[in-house]
Amino acid sequence: MPKSLERDLGLYATITISIGAMIGSGIFVLPGLAAKKTGPSVILAYLLAGLIVLPAALSKAEMATAMPEAGGTYLYIDRAMGPLLGTIAGIGSWFSLVFKSAFALVGLGAYVLLVVSIPGEYLVFLSLGLGVLLVVVNIVGVKQSGRLQAIIVSLVLLSLAAFTFSGIINVDGTNFDPFVTHGNSGVLAATGFVFVSYAGVTKIASVAEEVENPGRNIPIAMIGSVVVMMLVYTLTVFVVVGVSPPNELMSNDMLTPMALAARQFAGQWGELVVAVVAVFALTSMANAGILSSSRFPFAMSRDELAPQRLSEVSSRFKTPIVSVLLTGGLLLGLIAFVPVVELAKLASAFKILIFSIINVALIAFRESSLESYSPEFTSPGYPWVQIFGLVGGLVLLTQMGPVAIGGAVGIILMGILWYLVYGRAKTERQGAALDAVRRSADAQSLSQVEQAFVDEGGSVLVAMDERTSQSRERTLLTAAASVAAQRDGQVHAVRFEEGPDQLTLSSATAMDESDREFERKTQELAEELPVPIHAQEIVSHDLRRAVINYAADIEADLLLGEWEPDRYHAELLGSDVDWFMEHAPCDTVFLRDRDIDDVNEITVITRRGPYRPLKVTLADALAVHHDARVRFLTAVDKDAPDEQVTATRDYHRELETLCEAPTTSEVVRTSDLLDDLVSAAQETDVAVIGTVAHSRIHEFAFCDPATEISDRLDATVLLAHPRELKSQSFVRGVVERIAF
Repeated sequence: MPKSLERDLGLYATITISIGAMIGSGIFVLPGLAAKKTGPSVILAYLLAGLIVLPAALSKAEMATAMPEAGGTYLYIDRAMGPLLGTIAGIGSWFSLVFKSAFALVGLGAYVLLVVSIPGEYLVFLSLGLGVLLVVVNIVGVKQSGRLQAIIVSLVLLSLAAFTFSGIINVDGTNFDPFVTHGNSGVLAATGFVFVSYAGVTKIASVAEEVENPGRNIPIAMIGSVVVMMLVYTLTVFVVVGVSPPNELMSNDMLTPMALAARQFAGQWGELVVAVVAVFALTSMANAGILSSSRFPFAMSRDELAPQRLSEVSSRFKTPIVSVLLTGGLLLGLIAFVPVVELAKLASAFKILIFSIINVALIAFRESSLESYSPEFTSPGYPWVQIFGLVGGLVLLTQMGPVAIGGAVGIILMGILWYLVYGRAKTERQGAALDAVRRSADAQSLSQVEQAFVDEGGSVLVAMDERTSQSRERTLLTAAASVAAQRDGQVHAVRFEEGPDQLTLSSATAMDESDREFERKTQELAEELPVPIHAQEIVSHDLRRAVINYAADIEADLLLGEWEPDRYHAELLGSDVDWFMEHAPCDTVFLRDRDIDDVNEITVITRRGPYRPLKVTLADALAVHHDARVRFLTAVDKDAPDEQVTATRDYHRELETLCEAPTTSEVVRTSDLLDDLVSAAQETDVAVIGTVAHSRIHEFAFCDPATEISDRLDATVLLAHPRELKSQSFVRGVVERIAF
């Protein structure tokens, strides 16, 4: 059993981890660079970024109280959206946090130059030394790291308060004119640029497994820290903009805006004090980044999406030492060899994307109805708060530019490749989103089935020709009458005859003995059946067009005909059944009669997803007529999660309440779909199977599962094709294929 992490982070330490991750480069480095994009309205950009971050903070706070485990963003997206997206989130969040930490350490250089006079070439070594020190602190233990974090953050907050109160009386109103320099697009671009300043608010979730009383402390820490930082950022940037010369603040190389502002009203000593505070703040930020980012590979390792050594916890220090060392190694490598500022900009775009997905993850958990999801804190304003966060994040993402978006896409592709090569073979988990999709599809199906049962009226067209025997006609009309009786409708029994092209149709309208025999037998059958039956003969040069036109004329709800197996495809009245499925203005059902008179059980078979209303109502109508029972048979993958099987059984129970006939149900776990379904349904009397239209090339190359099941069953089979399949969206089809 893997070792667990010690819960030794109290409320104050938890808050300071979050604030410490936000209070570094976001305020000491970024204001000048962001102001160049939008002017004094950079103040508004910081405020707007905080508002867009807040929904993700609320979402993460709820999920953290339901799953107070190490991993944070990775853990929630993995459990909600599945291991593929979890891998992408874990790798991407890990890289982006390390990028940001490295950026903070390298950013120390600009402020160190204001404190001590050292050659510029030694700045990299200074940053590397600080990085090594922080890695050691995180290996020694979170308690020491948390205490150090609390001290640094407290000093930085006090210094920023003194800066704001001292500087606000020196604000020059002319520095705010013009307030917006690059229009609304500039404001949004600056908002996306400073968005990463708030990224630390959710880092608490990464160390949730080490937080005392997580149900109380995590929500307070997350929401409290983002509100505090919105206030700190807004007031501090207001002073920076108000006291600094615009041409200096918005210059290309302005990496020390806080020192610039302090020099305007407090002279050289004020600049020196701010530089010292900045060094501590940026160090704090890097420390929080190492602390939280190291938990991503730790959590992924425990889920077998990364090597097992990354989940090892030191018996002496109770910390994930291998994960911390890996994170520290990457951090030092970036400082030494990579232009981290550019990487940090790229990482911010991915942060926006991840925060947007976090809101989707919460919706997935809420809609999945998982019994294991039981948070102690629930986000207010659900789901509108999450929708606002999602839309706001996507809008900002469009303003990040092609390079930043391309970098985010690169990290996504890296995550996909890692999952396919390493993780897919080691995990069988599915996310809550799939469960939510399944339950949503089931609920939609139940609503449609319920509506189908209450719909009244409509006609059933039974299409026959002169080759249809009296026994087949009886079977067809009995099935049609059963459906029509359920809907209080009527049956049109039509025999379609094809006239030679060389003759006019009027010459073939004379009734002969076979026509009179057809009408007489049909009327005899009508006396035994519960609905009106109208018999008619139609002569046409094109039988299939005649069938479709007649169905349209009578506004038929259902077209029923005999399935005539051929060598490579099936036919109705000598034409491919697929053509009728594609062109009929109504539902189509094809009957394969095996001359079974005594019907006791009707099995409705589905190979994927919920049942279409046509299959359910058709089976129930036949069962009522024959005084039989309906059996719902659903196949799921052998390795399907228990949540899917439970959801399917719940769905079956709901279906059973809608049917008039007695019902039973069964869920079959299968590794060989066709063999196991045929075996499970072999003893039934009538089977109802869904079918779709395929080209002959497709049927020849791949076969049709519905046709193959029908061929192998001894029972009479009804192959049903609902009209709504013609308008089913491609996206819905893909989603159902993935979910089921």
